Amino acid sequence: MPATKEHAKNIALIILGTLIFASGINYFAIPNKLSEGGVIGLTIVAFYYFHWSPGILNLILNAILMAIGYKLLDKRTIIYTLFGIFFSSLFLFLTENTHPPLTSDPLLAAIFAGLFVGGGIGLVFLSGGTTGGSAIIARLFQKLWGWKLGTAMLIVDIVVIGLSTFIIGPEKTMYTLVAVYIGARVVDFIVEGFNTKKAVTIISAQSVMIAEKITMGLVRGATVLHGHGAYTKDRKEVIYVVISKPELIELKTMVHETDPDAFVVIHDVHDVFGKGFTI
Repeated sequence: MPATKEHAKNIALIILGTLIFASGINYFAIPNKLSEGGVIGLTIVAFYYFHWSPGILNLILNAILMAIGYKLLDKRTIIYTLFGIFFSSLFLFLTENTHPPLTSDPLLAAIFAGLFVGGGIGLVFLSGGTTGGSAIIARLFQKLWGWKLGTAMLIVDIVVIGLSTFIIGPEKTMYTLVAVYIGARVVDFIVEGFNTKKAVTIISAQSVMIAEKITMGLVRGATVLHGHGAYTKDRKEVIYVVISKPELIELKTMVHETDPDAFVVIHDVHDVFGKGFTI
């Protein structure tokens, strides 16, 4: 796909994803006094307590985080993340108080909030971007203390949801956990289906550079195998790596940017165990 068409497709995914995301927040979560994890959870709590606009506060908080953590993201991710932050904030602002609650049942609200928020974020992830927030904080924690991205994002979400309890009460907090869990599963399904892990085999003339990006950028170990072409007899180096669910799109981007002609095979993996590997 030509670069211009690919960028247009990715931006369209971001716009659609952030609109769905904002609808989940303003039509299901906030009318039923539910919260969320990460930065959006902070904006919702601030809305309940101070009546501050979630869209405006989301833009301000993410602008601060981007200013602090932009060096931790590659150029492409920065651009798409800026789009994600802008459109998510815009749609949060535009959909605020524009529609009566679609349901007053907190369980239904939690289910559909999870479906909409997870679906929206999943589409944004497909574009190669993020909506900012927890993803940037997780990168900072990884840089400062060596935390895994998934662990850091989970901790941030738990802390924010825990703080929400003092505003929305324990019952609504439990419904919020239902929404967050459903949202996480929907993101998984959109990004890579039901499978939770992927094994990737990469054959490239730039294998050394790709392996370095994997070990430094994803903080994953990779195995380099030596082989040769069956027909040409040319020596080739093959990279084999197993990655967790949020890392697949980032790995694809790394490989494509380093060597567009690389041969990549992605395998479904249903179980991984052994020293040095924990998801």
